Amino acid sequence: MRHLRVLCAVADTGSVRKAARLLGTSQPSVSTQLHRIERALGGRLFTRERTGSQLTPLGHTVLARARTIIADMAELVSAARQEADDAEQMTLRIGSVGSRAVASWLRRVHTRLPDTRTSIRIDISANALLHLVAAEQLDIALVHESEGFPLRLPADAEHRVLIAREPQFVALALSHPAAGSPVVRLEDLAADAWMVDPTADHEYAALRRVLSEAGLNPRVVQVRDNATAAELVASGEAVRPCQPTSRPGPGTVIRPVHGNPFSVRLLLVWRPRALSAPAFDGLYADLRAAYLDLAATNPSYLAWLLSNDSSLPRLLAH
Repeated sequence: MRHLRVLCAVADTGSVRKAARLLGTSQPSVSTQLHRIERALGGRLFTRERTGSQLTPLGHTVLARARTIIADMAELVSAARQEADDAEQMTLRIGSVGSRAVASWLRRVHTRLPDTRTSIRIDISANALLHLVAAEQLDIALVHESEGFPLRLPADAEHRVLIAREPQFVALALSHPAAGSPVVRLEDLAADAWMVDPTADHEYAALRRVLSEAGLNPRVVQVRDNATAAELVASGEAVRPCQPTSRPGPGTVIRPVHGNPFSVRLLLVWRPRALSAPAFDGLYADLRAAYLDLAATNPSYLAWLLSNDSSLPRLLAH
């Protein structure tokens, strides 16, 4: 590589003297290396003229290959160094279902682990995230489990409950007759179409079960696009279960449902081989703090917590 760089330097500067200055070495050293290259290749690469060193036809051919080899070697060295740096730097691969608490959780993780590189994978499917944990493509994942539809956790994974029973609220149009009530009843929504995301694990089945137990058989529409779903709710075309920490969109309100018929369990699942117990405890504490801070900013959910959960209000007070 040193000889090839000498060749390029002479070609770029047009003289052995200038090439030596560019390379930070002596002129005799550059001349010696250039002669070695020419002897090895069996031909002259430059003609020495009064105006400087000019490439021969062989020199042009060799120079083109030399530049490619030097560029490839520089890329190889850079990639190797990056890989070595990555191997030395701790990495944390996080997965999560959609939650407004994720951004605050990540900020806390970055503060706690400033030298750890983190990545985040968001997926509406808890099962998809658990498959990634099982395949060792994620180290830790926040997932939700619809009531009555237990998740199948990876055999070598551990889990801890974040929220044992998170109620699901309902989003409805501001113009809906029940929108003025602080708490809505399922019978208030008997004439409405309900909307679910078909890619969310068990959401459709869990909704159907609750409505059937309430003696209701409404039309259920399946919409994947959140923007379209928000417009349909705002227009009064449908109502929709949602997380209690959700923000109402334009023209909509979010209300608790009497009796909390819809609920999910929030779990933090991790691989013990990837995370030590103290490391997991810190991540869990960061997520819980992020979630509780978010809950405290939502008046409807905060009111529900104060009325229905015996432990979370004490945590919120701290």
